[in-house]
Amino acid sequence: MIASVRGKVLAVAPDAAVIEVGGVGMAVQCSPNTLAGLRLGEEARLATSLVVREDSLTLYGFADDDEKHLFELLQTASGVGPRLAQAALAVHTPEVLRKAIGGGDTATLTRVPGIGKKGAERLVLELRDRIGPLPIGADGVTGPTSGAWQTQVAQALTGLGWTQSQADQAVAMVAETVDGPTPPVPQLLKQAIRLLGKTR
Repeated sequence: MIASVRGKVLAVAPDAAVIEVGGVGMAVQCSPNTLAGLRLGEEARLATSLVVREDSLTLYGFADDDEKHLFELLQTASGVGPRLAQAALAVHTPEVLRKAIGGGDTATLTRVPGIGKKGAERLVLELRDRIGPLPIGADGVTGPTSGAWQTQVAQALTGLGWTQSQADQAVAMVAETVDGPTPPVPQLLKQAIRLLGKTR
């Protein structure tokens, strides 16, 4: 079991990173939130979970041990595999997921691609008593302050190899589409990457 990796970041892609560990480049599947904290050429530590299949060994990486623990816990629910668990963490922070599961908020859970109403109800039923303490705050969720998403998305884009001016331009374009509650940062990042892909 590979519990964590530490080393220089050799490459960053939209859904994965390559971390050099003892001279070996290890491909690690990561959510956009985790990738946003990585910088090419700099050292990084990722908590990891190794998923073993008959025809593959896939390493999933996370910014911290809490996110990794939730990734593994989600997979104990019926019908939830590693890709769906990672998709849940790409759309929602661990705090939001815990609150949704603990509070029976199926509407929040169904925002994850691949989770329908029945799947959300099953997650609540099977994990509610095992999800751990819920976050405490004015709205029950601890997260970045309003407006912080622009900085997070811009930093993630420069980390993926775009210039600062390209990142700023993409963030401005995405900001024009935000009307009402701000979507999760991973969703905004994916939108920015799509926009930049069209301009390349």
